[in-house]
Amino acid sequence: METHARAAVLDDLAWRRMIADHTDLDTLRSDMAAGPMTCYGGFDPTAPSLHFGNLVLLVTMRRLQLAGHRPIGLVGGATGLVGDPSGRASERTLQSREVVEGWVDRIRSQVERYLDFEGDAAALIVNNLEWIGRMTALDWLRDIGKHFSVSRMLAKESVSARLEAGGISYTEFSYQVMQAVDFLELYRRHGCRLQLGGSDQWGNLTAGVDLIRRVEGASVHALATPLITRPDGEKFGKSTGSTLWLDAELTTPFAFYQWFLNTDDSVVGSYLRVFSFRSHDEIEALEAAASDRPESREAQRALAEEVTTLVHGADASAGAAAASAALFGQGDLRTLDAATLEAAFADLPHASVADDGKLPTVLDLLVATGLSESRGQARRVLAEGGAYVNNERVSGPDAVPDRSQLLAGRWLLLRRGKRNLAVADVRSEPAA
Repeated sequence: METHARAAVLDDLAWRRMIADHTDLDTLRSDMAAGPMTCYGGFDPTAPSLHFGNLVLLVTMRRLQLAGHRPIGLVGGATGLVGDPSGRASERTLQSREVVEGWVDRIRSQVERYLDFEGDAAALIVNNLEWIGRMTALDWLRDIGKHFSVSRMLAKESVSARLEAGGISYTEFSYQVMQAVDFLELYRRHGCRLQLGGSDQWGNLTAGVDLIRRVEGASVHALATPLITRPDGEKFGKSTGSTLWLDAELTTPFAFYQWFLNTDDSVVGSYLRVFSFRSHDEIEALEAAASDRPESREAQRALAEEVTTLVHGADASAGAAAASAALFGQGDLRTLDAATLEAAFADLPHASVADDGKLPTVLDLLVATGLSESRGQARRVLAEGGAYVNNERVSGPDAVPDRSQLLAGRWLLLRRGKRNLAVADVRSEPAA
């Protein structure tokens, strides 16, 4: 990889607005130009899957590898047993060693999907339980603890915020020391000189930089990316109730795709800069489209397709796109399998309908699903030609769906107008 490309990745990250904090950008640029740099990012197994917020670090590591640098993905088998206080108002619930071990395996397989393990910049995956698990309490206190000032540890934003909120245990207070040990160990084992992480991890990142300087007398780097938030400023993450999991069993590819397709115009450009591997010119053209032709949703479709392909693969992305189009009459709902239909219908208003041998009228279904507030309004919708069953227009107040229309033998998709959707779930047992 050419010298220019190795250092130019920082310009690319800056263009993408992906540098929130750094130790010394000019020195980092010079060191990158001098030769390939080994960098690492850490992922703690505090859930059975990584989530959308973790994807920022994964794509950043991938960009650095494409520029010729060597990434190390660290799965925190040790730190996952302790818990990180950053951004939390209370203590994390500690999981058993068996649960964390299972989560380590799942998260390791997820991290591996985003990195290349062949070639000159072949990636590594490591588990910090390998070295932290072997340390005795005396090793910890004599070899590591003596290099940390309690007053400086208390000043870390994640710690001070918790102290103001009511307190912090020694367990979570010690997390920053554990993360610093990781950086030191990777520096010693693999010559790692750059740690990557989110801006909420900045205190932990600099703790590692300071420890290596004190113990090894070496100068290393830290670079933090900004937190990705919703248009209202809410942070993404499993603690906020707004989690987009990277595991298809926890968040279906359809739900994942649909979330990006519904991205607000105000943030779609910034999301493209963070997650897309398109050229700058292509991204700027999509940003312009979002500004000049917002009704086309061109930028949102490009974002949804690329990110879903990145996370779930091309086939899953294509299937999600087809299901999304079919919901609004641009595809055949009958071609979708039951699992895709269930995912597509999951967030729509539902009405459970008892199958007593005869299906209700469309008028009754419009009222039952909430698409119409009253039978009178439902009659007007039908008379005006604004009612659809499985994307087929229905007219007449006495129209009754045919049993052959049941999707996967179970559902009817109802639509009022262009975009108001609901689902009738036809069951053989009585309605709940």
